[in-house]
Amino acid sequence: MRKIIRIAVLFSVLMVISCTTDQTFVLENDTVSRTITIEGNQLFTTQIENKIAHKKLIPATSQEFKLRISKGTHTQGTDIELTSKDFDFVKIIKEEEGELGFLLTNKTHGLDVEVHYELEPGDFYIRKYLKIKSSTPIALERIDIEVFSLEDIYQPYQIKQITAQGVAKWRPGLGQPLYTSKSAVFLGVEFPAADNFVNNGIGYCGYLWGKEIKEGELYTSHKAVLGVADDPNFIKDSFYDYIDAVRIRPLRLQVQYNSWFDFYSSVDQDKFAESVSEINQKLVEERGVKPLSAYVIDDGWQDVNADWSDKAWKVNHKFDSNFMSSTTNVQKANSKLGLWMSPGLLFGAQPAAQKYKAQGFETMGKWMSMAGPKYMQLLEDRIVELTKNGVSYFKLDGVFGHLNTREFELHGDRYGIPTMPQLGTDSIAPSDPILNDPKFDELKTYYLVAGTERLMQLFKKQHEVNPNVYVVISNGAYLSPWWLMYIDAVWMINAGDAAGGSNRTQELVYRDGVYYDTWQMENTQFPIHSVFNHEPKKVKTGESPEAFAEYLWMNLSRGTGFVEIYIKTKQLSSSDWDVLAEGLKWVNSAFPNFKRARMHGGNPTSAEVYGYTGWTKDSGYISFHNPSQEIKSYTVTLDRAFGLIPGKQDYTLSSPLGVSEEFNNKTLAYGSDLKISLGPGEVKVLDFK
Repeated sequence: MRKIIRIAVLFSVLMVISCTTDQTFVLENDTVSRTITIEGNQLFTTQIENKIAHKKLIPATSQEFKLRISKGTHTQGTDIELTSKDFDFVKIIKEEEGELGFLLTNKTHGLDVEVHYELEPGDFYIRKYLKIKSSTPIALERIDIEVFSLEDIYQPYQIKQITAQGVAKWRPGLGQPLYTSKSAVFLGVEFPAADNFVNNGIGYCGYLWGKEIKEGELYTSHKAVLGVADDPNFIKDSFYDYIDAVRIRPLRLQVQYNSWFDFYSSVDQDKFAESVSEINQKLVEERGVKPLSAYVIDDGWQDVNADWSDKAWKVNHKFDSNFMSSTTNVQKANSKLGLWMSPGLLFGAQPAAQKYKAQGFETMGKWMSMAGPKYMQLLEDRIVELTKNGVSYFKLDGVFGHLNTREFELHGDRYGIPTMPQLGTDSIAPSDPILNDPKFDELKTYYLVAGTERLMQLFKKQHEVNPNVYVVISNGAYLSPWWLMYIDAVWMINAGDAAGGSNRTQELVYRDGVYYDTWQMENTQFPIHSVFNHEPKKVKTGESPEAFAEYLWMNLSRGTGFVEIYIKTKQLSSSDWDVLAEGLKWVNSAFPNFKRARMHGGNPTSAEVYGYTGWTKDSGYISFHNPSQEIKSYTVTLDRAFGLIPGKQDYTLSSPLGVSEEFNNKTLAYGSDLKISLGPGEVKVLDFK
């Protein structure tokens, strides 16, 4: 008979039902269950049950994981692929409430693998990870923690553009989840640089790693996750709810000033202090806006002429060595200090990289390696020191490159980065256009994986020092939602820091066109409430309050919780401050709706009506923009597909812009249609309570 063991977390009670011989284990709570079977000395998953949607998934094959091992990525013809079918069950090593662990072995290759499963009482997702040990040194080239053959599994994001050169051509496709179209399940690896993909109906949740594990060394993989939703049509909402649950810090509204458009690199202590004082007076004291979250000193504070071999990112003569005066000034404004930094030493920090190169640090071409042990330790030490000293916001600009150019470590064997000289890399520069060829993708990914893992370590240390720090990774980052397990917001990628155009409509169309490409066309699975988009911007006066307001509200309605204002402080008129103040008050009140923010409508660059919307159970907003030169009508249905939370509630409408008087105090019910007319270039915003 079969022995069945249930590891249940329904009511924090462990239930065991025993029989004999073959063993089946069921890890479950009231939302999800996973059945693991040991049969004929093989371990495999026989069923996943989505209890919310009342669906059962039966894998078509009995693969539980997959490993690719070799004598090193630099060798040819030594790689071997092994699946769970190549391993024999040895024993149960963990059998506790919400946890299961099994030891498997492959005697031929001297490999032991522990397979671990975890499920917490209130979670709607199960985690899984592997522990791998070898009796001889081997390279773990790729680790697939989950291998599922499911009839309805699919890959929503399918682009892989790991380029060294090309303006707005940076779409690595790393750290994107997999979904199922009928059973409402999401899968992936909790690692920003994971490579989750579907091939011939089989979903692989894993990552390239490429490093060697020594004899007897125990390597623990990143964790895979499998979660459930109530409806496959809304699997993305469920996945975002999961991301919200596991992110390192709660989603919060961060409204701040950045000095870049005010002073560019000529910023100094006195100029910065004047802007802090004026902004606080104009917005907070005179117009009643909440104190800003941070005031940020952008590129221009670093002393690139100093010797950084003992301490990175030393401060130049324009500021106190410990930023004490600037910290005091922002504290007077009931705010905190933020700093710009470039981990790779790009932009205004590039001269320091050349000095490091002469000193034997881990440079690639023009910039630093994100996996170089000596430099990255100095960077971590400095960021942790600044965090301890009260810097509460960090803009990390230039991670793996920038908008136009990326560099990759091709010769990192000197410090443990996988290499592939068989590709003919000896004469290739780190940013050579030849690297755009997909045949180099594996090599480039090894570097991105190593750099990502090193940055993760840094961010963990920083969080230990200040659990309320706010961190943005900007140029050269990539849009994986699992970054949010380590930082707060990610650059939206493939967009310049200044929206192009000769007027506000063109500026909106530029940025919103990138939003449309990223989320609507490419199907990027990343919550837009955690995007850094380089706006709003106000660097001159003279436009009407109405024009500025429409631009500002449309910008804010995109739904990002990271609002960094780029202004020339001395250039703003009284009416400009009025509009900016009202916009920031609106974003403070509307922010709870941003958690479910999304884009709706057509393509901005095709002059189609579009906008953004976000909802809680009791409130919401919708923005509309008609970028064309014609009057257009547009209709939306207020239902779950549009982002509303299902219910029977009625909503009362109002408009913060005052240009939609026909909707003021109008009542609409969930499920009803809303039709609106928009003039050429017009923006309208509606609030729902």
